[in-house]
Amino acid sequence: MKKSLVLAMAMALGVTASAYAAQPFSDVPAGHWAYDSIAKLAAAGVIDGYGDNTFGGDKLMTRYEMAQITARAMAKGANVDKLAAEFADELDNLGVRVANLEKKADNVKITGQARFRYLDTDADATHHASLRSRIWITGQVNDDWSYTGMIQNTQDFNNKTGDEKTEFKRAYVDGKIGGVKIHAGRWDELTSTANILDSYVDGVKVSYGDKVKVYGMALKGADNDAITDVFGGTLTEKAADRIYIVGAEAALGKVNAYVNYFKADGVDPNFGAADNGEKEIYNIGANLDVAKDLNLAYEYMWSDKKYDKEVSKDGFVATLAYKGASADTPGSWGVAATYFDQPINAILSPTTDASTFLAEGGYKGIGLTANYGLAKNMVLELLYFDTEAKKGNSDEKMFYADLYLTF
Repeated sequence: MKKSLVLAMAMALGVTASAYAAQPFSDVPAGHWAYDSIAKLAAAGVIDGYGDNTFGGDKLMTRYEMAQITARAMAKGANVDKLAAEFADELDNLGVRVANLEKKADNVKITGQARFRYLDTDADATHHASLRSRIWITGQVNDDWSYTGMIQNTQDFNNKTGDEKTEFKRAYVDGKIGGVKIHAGRWDELTSTANILDSYVDGVKVSYGDKVKVYGMALKGADNDAITDVFGGTLTEKAADRIYIVGAEAALGKVNAYVNYFKADGVDPNFGAADNGEKEIYNIGANLDVAKDLNLAYEYMWSDKKYDKEVSKDGFVATLAYKGASADTPGSWGVAATYFDQPINAILSPTTDASTFLAEGGYKGIGLTANYGLAKNMVLELLYFDTEAKKGNSDEKMFYADLYLTF
């Protein structure tokens, strides 16, 4: 680097000759004409040598290297207008390259969740343990559209057959056309509180509005109709072959309310469908902040037909919740109590981890939950369920201990 250039850049940064006494590079000895100026530029992060503790002052510098130094000096507030003009093209190219790298780094994000689960149930004498791992991949297509995918693996520590699977469970896009939002692909549909439907589906969902939102969905049941929870053995992935939903949600001050209509085709007759495999369900519900950190939720649901004379065609779910653990806040906690009364004809695949007795008319009973933030991104949740079949004498108590790790 020329003597005049080193001195000029150091002066532009407001350096006095005696500002630094430490030796900056092994090949710039004390007493060298550029010692103090190079020391200042190195300390300011404008120059960094060649990585082997040498400055390399006798080497020829490329225009690109000079542009990098000029850009750093400009970032420090140095008045280097002449240099900026001389290396305008290189600076422009450097800026474009860096901007593109930053944009690509932000464009695709990978996050994950691991859930360690312990289950004790009075249905058998075995204690179950599992690890469920999920990797989420999100990518920004443009300002209006994004893509999300999710890979899942569940290890059943009680399973000695080695048949656990790693599956591409979700793949969908989100976007908008005008004021209409579109959600399409394969996802886990949890309509409103998910007390009626929590199921993997393929399809499209369109919605419009903000505080008051209306939506419609046309869905195909996921191809896998196996039991999703191998420990509880109560929920199916495939709620029906076809599901159509229209509904509305509204945020009204302290109250959030919703109403939905479900029409399902290809439902298993044991799950409350008529001979033609069809079932229609309606629900209406709301949750209210009754006091600070205290929330009350109530949902009423009914079907267009009875399962049989022993089982009603309507039901409800009521929940009282206080606070709630947050992954971002260590020490945060919450508790909740729920009462279920859900006949089979008024549900498709509910979100609860309780035994739902789908082939025995549905279920009723209680659920208790407590959660606590052990550390940042580590939440422990304890769940207890005591439910019984709507038809017959079957009942079951279940206790879960779940540790969630997010990253």
